[in-house]
Amino acid sequence: MSDKKYQKEDCILILQEKHRELFESGLSRYPQRSDFSEREVVAIKAFLGPWPRALEAAGIKEARDDNRSEKNKEKRIRAKRAKIAAIKESKIKDGNK
Repeated sequence: MSDKKYQKEDCILILQEKHRELFESGLSRYPQRSDFSEREVVAIKAFLGPWPRALEAAGIKEARDDNRSEKNKEKRIRAKRAKIAAIKESKIKDGNK
């Protein structure tokens, strides 16, 4: 086991090299966690985030184009409004008893 300390650039290079190896061997898939040592996976995820984001950072996978943060914001707003409506409804029912 090597005592090498990984940097962000090393992680990107490791992913790109594995992707190139897979492509040259005829496999048309993205690199998977199981293709790397545990130490490499920990370093990759520490510097580049969740696996799909790491593949995007290495230029292997196209970045998702959706506006996820806007969708999540709208979802939280709807949930909060529903919660407030439920609280108001329960107060109305309690007041009628």
